[in-house]
Amino acid sequence: MTQETLKKLAQLLEQDQFELILPENVQPDETKIEGEGTRGRDIRLVYLMNDAAESFLVFRNARMTGEYHSEYQGQLQATMNRQADGYVMVVRQGATVLTLFFEDIDLEVHLYEYANTGHFWVKKYEYLRQLEYRLAILRDKRDYLGEEYCTEEEKELSVLVEFPPLNYCCYPAVPEKYIVPRENPWIPSEKAIIYMKKLAVECRDVYFEKMLETYRKRPTKFRAKRIAAMLHKTKHAAVVDRLTQKLQDATKGYKRRFPGEALEKGYREVFARVERRQEELKKQGIRADILREEPFTIARDSLDYKLYLMIWKERRGNRITEIEEYIC
Repeated sequence: MTQETLKKLAQLLEQDQFELILPENVQPDETKIEGEGTRGRDIRLVYLMNDAAESFLVFRNARMTGEYHSEYQGQLQATMNRQADGYVMVVRQGATVLTLFFEDIDLEVHLYEYANTGHFWVKKYEYLRQLEYRLAILRDKRDYLGEEYCTEEEKELSVLVEFPPLNYCCYPAVPEKYIVPRENPWIPSEKAIIYMKKLAVECRDVYFEKMLETYRKRPTKFRAKRIAAMLHKTKHAAVVDRLTQKLQDATKGYKRRFPGEALEKGYREVFARVERRQEELKKQGIRADILREEPFTIARDSLDYKLYLMIWKERRGNRITEIEEYIC
């Protein structure tokens, strides 16, 4: 057990987060285990779960006694002590008590490709909201797991959560009640603006580069919103497309989630149908991108596997999209 792992455990408990992934023969909703309980199993505690990563703190060779309520929401009280053959942790969920005996605790991390994920919770300029979402989960991966779990390109891209024209200030991917606020989200970082300026230079968008320099010198909310509006204009489309491509390049080394043989078969069949639809649109001169929404691999939150076709259109100098949904 490393100090870093202990810090991660303490971080969860301080946030009153304690979601266990129990062995298959133990009921996940409400568990009461008498006497010796389960023995010699690995029990996972959810750490960071998003489209970019599924990570857990794993209690090795663990047994559990007492009661665990997976639906509990409220304050936790926890203590941990060293024993001769390992550790014992007592967790109080309100009036109930759970005791975990284990030999060690490790961090388990699974990384996935997320640049082609799609979640359409908020309408209008969906492609920019997808960028905001992907950059946000990338930053969470970097902040919670560490830079060693990011590629060099991802490290550079992660600063863009500090670029208000593209973060949740202007293009939130989720409804307001689900936003986890960052400190001073309207204040851009120098690194974020420099990255966007380099992008503008690569795309030979001189006007966008000048606007960014003005914004760097006087980073007001008005200028942030003005640049945000520029991002959906067709004349600045190259900047958004280049940023999307950079994110795809940065994540192409990661694997796609494998949902199991049954869902995978359905996925392949539906994907073929979506590809045919994409080809039909291409023949009409219409661009369409295929995005996917996947269930978690270990902690299944849904049995649905969805594909989306994001169809690009232009209206009065603005790039807009229409979304077609396909359930696998």
